[in-house]
Amino acid sequence: HKLPELPYAYNALEPYIDAQTMELHHGKHHAAYVKGLNDAEAALAMARASKDFGAVQLWAKRAAFNGGGHFLHSLFWRVMAPAGKGGGGEPSGALLEHINRDFGSFDAFKAHFTAAAVGVEGSGWGLLHYRKEDDRLIVLQAENQHKLSDWGSTPVLGIDVWEHAYYLKYQNKRADYVDAWWNVVNWGEVQKNIEALRG
Repeated sequence: HKLPELPYAYNALEPYIDAQTMELHHGKHHAAYVKGLNDAEAALAMARASKDFGAVQLWAKRAAFNGGGHFLHSLFWRVMAPAGKGGGGEPSGALLEHINRDFGSFDAFKAHFTAAAVGVEGSGWGLLHYRKEDDRLIVLQAENQHKLSDWGSTPVLGIDVWEHAYYLKYQNKRADYVDAWWNVVNWGEVQKNIEALRG
């Protein structure tokens, strides 16, 4: 597993997300999840080779935690773009129709998603999932980054509400961070994510 490159410069999301936070978040936090996932998978491979599974629970949990961090952060970087250059505003076309169908209106979806993100207990994520079984969009919370609360659906949009994602600029004002984040949401990427899952 490798740390993906950002599709924009560290300062590209300012003033909503500052360059220093982006650099630390991507270059330190996400990089640590990639290393942790590689280490955990290597340890599990060694356990299989030696037939010593005494620490399998530890390494399986570390693989899930770091794998979740790698997956969700990789999604997070892609579903943002500089304001006015693909980021912010409201969705259009098929995505807006899908949101209106499943949530009643874009405003209702935004209020629901915002409440979920702000209300995550401790560290975690606010997530929009696509559920292929019935072609629906659903809002979920994730505790930490590996304890997801629904099977059979996949995140297509997410906001990181761990303190490392916003504390330098917003301190303990998570709601202000979530409100600012809407200015950099890349709706075109969200639509691509849904289309890829629909096949």
